[in-house]
Amino acid sequence: MKPVEFTKVVASGNDFIVLDSLTRSLEVLKNQFARKICDRKYGVGADGLLILEKSKNADIRMRLFNADGSEAEMCGNGARCVALWMSSQLKVHSSEYKFETKAGMIKAEVHGELVRIKLTEPKDMKLGVFLKVSRRRIKVHFIDTGVPHTVIFVEGLAKIDVANLGRKIRYHRIFSPRGTNVDFVEALSYDSIRLRTYERGVEDETLACGTGAVASALLYAMLYAKGAHLIRVHTQGTEILNVYFKRVGQKFKDVWLEGKARIVYKGVYYV
Repeated sequence: MKPVEFTKVVASGNDFIVLDSLTRSLEVLKNQFARKICDRKYGVGADGLLILEKSKNADIRMRLFNADGSEAEMCGNGARCVALWMSSQLKVHSSEYKFETKAGMIKAEVHGELVRIKLTEPKDMKLGVFLKVSRRRIKVHFIDTGVPHTVIFVEGLAKIDVANLGRKIRYHRIFSPRGTNVDFVEALSYDSIRLRTYERGVEDETLACGTGAVASALLYAMLYAKGAHLIRVHTQGTEILNVYFKRVGQKFKDVWLEGKARIVYKGVYYV
């Protein structure tokens, strides 16, 4: 058996396993390895596996493998975990970093445990689409914030069966073959919302979702808080994520996600 060193990092309730492949190659099938190490009963347990590789165009290249082994284009809270890892583990004397993802370049700023990232510009926004789910017509909105998100504004968020309804929408034929993440959102005030997310790849509700927080905040601003430039997102893990943005007509730019992250522990996993 071969030892593989890892670092466990958490951001707003989203937990990740970070593997350093910058100086040594990871000689495993990454999809299969992700399923094993992310298993909460037989592995370390995490929402996803973050593998860090060399990049010619940025400080590093980040690859995200979900708990089911699928590779995703991007992860907001995962990116914040990577930035914190870089600040702590590489001993880089800088508060700003740039890394490459499948969704594009991500800029990060680290100030202690407060980590903020600048996301790629949102795209493919669609408003007021009706889906037929279990004989119900549900009004949804869609936006891609690095990964696809379907957002539903609701009342009585605590009573929503996120796992069941989220799964049905995630696999709805209209989103085939990629599928979608599903965000259920309740307004708290003019500039704050509460969020629960069913995550594609984890295939369950998670305590937080960075790109979901951004998607929900932007669509809330577009529909209900048209003068806002900051939306505070209350997550299921009780932490608050701040989403900053500039609105230009029907588009958004300079989108930042901000919140706390921390390194939990280092360990060794045997393959």
